[in-house]
Amino acid sequence: MSERSGRFIDDFARLVTDAAGVASGMRREAETVVKSQTERLLATLNVVTREEFEAVRDMAALARDENDRLLRRIESLEARLAEPVPPPAQTGPITI
Repeated sequence: MSERSGRFIDDFARLVTDAAGVASGMRREAETVVKSQTERLLATLNVVTREEFEAVRDMAALARDENDRLLRRIESLEARLAEPVPPPAQTGPITI
């Protein structure tokens, strides 16, 4: 009887091991299907990738900095234009 029960336990262990392998394979297959379906859905929605988003965000930050710099320059030039201009100095007698 012990030989039979030993064989039964071996067969049962093999069955459990095979079932675990099948379950693992099914999990990998399900992950692959979900990932491909998600990527397809995101592609149809025209969703940008993180890298694209970060690149555009960095470009926008640089553009804001440049705009701020140019605004300060324009304000400085406008302030200089608003200052009264002294008449030119005369160096000699005026002849008419």
